[in-house]
Amino acid sequence: MKPTALAPILDVKDLCFAHPGQPALAAGWSASIGAGVTLLYGDTGSGKSTVLRLIAGRLPAEGRLTLAGARLDGAPEAYQRNVFFCDPTTDAFDEVTAVKCTASLNAGDARFSEARWRALVEGFSLTPHLDKPMYMLSTGSKRKVWLAAALASGRALTLLDEPTGGLDAASIRFLWRALADLAERPRAIVVASAARIDSVPLSGSIELPLRSTRA
Repeated sequence: MKPTALAPILDVKDLCFAHPGQPALAAGWSASIGAGVTLLYGDTGSGKSTVLRLIAGRLPAEGRLTLAGARLDGAPEAYQRNVFFCDPTTDAFDEVTAVKCTASLNAGDARFSEARWRALVEGFSLTPHLDKPMYMLSTGSKRKVWLAAALASGRALTLLDEPTGGLDAASIRFLWRALADLAERPRAIVVASAARIDSVPLSGSIELPLRSTRA
């Protein structure tokens, strides 16, 4: 990954992980992720979603992850308070409305921007769906609910897994504009994608398979 001149928001040191009976996805991988948008690039099935779960602290692994000064192994609650990650395969929010889903995703986030969220809701054409339970929404509309919550978050690190999945062309264009607007802010956004991104200025990129050297 390209070096950053500023102190990293996320520092990964000697990360090791393998699914049982499979080759290692990470074997001593180190990287520094700074502010801006970082692309996590790899083919479908290469392990991008697993890497996001590792970074989010959702899967146990060897190594050291430090986010905004908090180490995952020493202060897991402080670490995870600084992460926004919503697994796109989850059904955890199916029974609640889009508004309540957003409130749950951003619970404890003192820097969540209500104004930015409302602008994102408008841009993603979500207003008619806000009071519907999530199970009534299409795959694309569910993803837009999570994206609006993510991009309005004030957390230090936001992780987006294939964010264009299920989105219509207009929503994809709006997503790229929203990410471009956030690219200069003092927060880190990691976008996992099987396609290259040329619509957003990137601060860095990570390619799978992960290499066992500092990026």
